[in-house]
Amino acid sequence: MITAVDTSVLLDIFRADARHGPESRERMKAAYDAGAVVICGIVYAELVPAFGSRTLLDETLQQINTSTSPITTDIAYEAGLRWQRYRQAGGPRERIITDFLIGAHALGAADKFLTRDRGFYTTYFPELSTE
Repeated sequence: MITAVDTSVLLDIFRADARHGPESRERMKAAYDAGAVVICGIVYAELVPAFGSRTLLDETLQQINTSTSPITTDIAYEAGLRWQRYRQAGGPRERIITDFLIGAHALGAADKFLTRDRGFYTTYFPELSTE
């Protein structure tokens, strides 16, 4: 089982968020126990400000056995189609293409998606199994 992880879950853990951290840690542990854990390059980029160096970020991801997985052109195309439908349906710009790239990556590269934003992803990626 491959689980893709969203940025918010990792930040909950790395920043020891009092509200969401414990649940995010438990859900991350369950994902790891079930198989591989991956992130896409966009999640990686969103984590950069939380770390002082690339070395520290890479070492931290290695410590929690999380690897990066590429966004292929097939994944990018799917994200673009869904973002286009969202905007044509009147979706506000508060959701940007990166949210759709993260969702399309999870859909194309993983069996499950670990996120705190299940409402959004369930709406725009209904076939995605969210945790």
